[in-house]
Amino acid sequence: MTQNIAFDQEWVPSACALPTAKQPLRVAEFDALFADAVQALTRPERARLHLELVFSPEHAARAAELTARENGCCSFFTFTLTIADGSLALEVAVPPEQVEVLDALQARAGAAAAAPSPSV
Repeated sequence: MTQNIAFDQEWVPSACALPTAKQPLRVAEFDALFADAVQALTRPERARLHLELVFSPEHAARAAELTARENGCCSFFTFTLTIADGSLALEVAVPPEQVEVLDALQARAGAAAAAPSPSV
């Protein structure tokens, strides 16, 4: 599935160590995960985002691999992937000084999850 959501530099924090040329590709990977897997999202705290994902081994593996790579370049993120009782959830937490990045991530996840799927 291809999602055409404009690249927004606000999503990418200045603390990111990923080379600038690779940043749009990483954003696209997150957009694709959000579009394919996010069922619901909530913001239980200002610095924490909770994403309910479609339960599947593929989505779990994809989320784990992508968040591990992201944590390698943006170490201020804390990602927690929970698989329990037939559900899959991803929690994203940031320090208070990075809340704007979490705001942008939430906006992208919401937009991607709400976008209609193309007809097959």
